Amino acid sequence: MNKLTKNLIVAAVLLAGFAAAIGSYVLLAPDTPSSTALDVKPAAEAKPVRDSSHRLSDPANSELTFVEFLDFECEACGAYYPLVEQLRKEYGDRVTFVARYFPMPGHRNGELAARTAEAAARQGKFEAMYNKLFTTQKAWGEAQESKQQLFRGYAKQIGLDLAKFDADLKDPAVAKRVQADQRDGLGLGVQGTPTFFIGGKKITNPESYDAFKKQVEAGLAAKK
Repeated sequence: MNKLTKNLIVAAVLLAGFAAAIGSYVLLAPDTPSSTALDVKPAAEAKPVRDSSHRLSDPANSELTFVEFLDFECEACGAYYPLVEQLRKEYGDRVTFVARYFPMPGHRNGELAARTAEAAARQGKFEAMYNKLFTTQKAWGEAQESKQQLFRGYAKQIGLDLAKFDADLKDPAVAKRVQADQRDGLGLGVQGTPTFFIGGKKITNPESYDAFKKQVEAGLAAKK
């Protein structure tokens, strides 16, 4: 892990700790989602993972479930992305890795990116778009203008049928699918991104890969 990635992770952890320390008022500021800001109500029976959730790995004999509520435009999510990928390489044959949408209202293209990934999922290419959006985040993140045409270019690059992609991107059902993840997140107390659940329990975001690995190992040990 390079120095920049480590610094971003440390900064994200410190920010989360600071917000928790000064109370819920700050957690409901514009860049932190609330049911009002998202125009989405928390799910009455929220679950960390559902049958319809997108699985990045799904081993036949899964011993543990790892869930991330994410925003593709979130810089901290981008910093954690290589760590999650490393965990997938190491534990993908034992752990089910799940990605769930939680676009933040302060990000101009966060919700659009989520719908882009969901439109790709309708053509069996969720993982390809998930990877594309994170590996290119620096090219479009924090932009104040719509990046729909750029994302359409990504759709072409990963081999999607563009006519179907365009139609799916506008389909209200795709937006509702993103909102369904948000509803679960809000119901589970997700207040920012990334938020991780290991074995159904929300964890404190780790400061390093080794700390992340310890959390996964502890989750695996608890299942034995």
